[in-house]
Amino acid sequence: MEHYSFPDTSIPQAYGPYSHAVVAGDFVFLAGQTARDPVTGQVIEGGITAQTARCLEIVSDILKRLGLSLADVVRTTVFLSDIGDFDAMNRVYAAAFQAPYPVRSTPQVKMPFGALVGIEVTAYRPAGRRARDG
Repeated sequence: MEHYSFPDTSIPQAYGPYSHAVVAGDFVFLAGQTARDPVTGQVIEGGITAQTARCLEIVSDILKRLGLSLADVVRTTVFLSDIGDFDAMNRVYAAAFQAPYPVRSTPQVKMPFGALVGIEVTAYRPAGRRARDG
């Protein structure tokens, strides 16, 4: 297994003792990401649309550093603090992913630090594709 964290980048540091990503075989598992500012570590201001876009930006940045893109994602879990935000989140999500879409679950949960949304993904990376330098 390979564990990845990305200090000193546009990817916010982990809140606790966990990796941003773990590669196990041909699969890449990303920790759930909330819409945080990389400098302050605080959840960004704005509603569900802005926070969903920021979560997807962070996820995309992590994937890119591992030689992947959102097109390689096979499963997502989108955690919403209010299921009433589903439609607004879904519009942003739909613009980020293309068919065939990954499988997805979208539970309502109590999010940390006042976040409205959190997104975790699993991506497929065949053994021949490896992380990019820098």
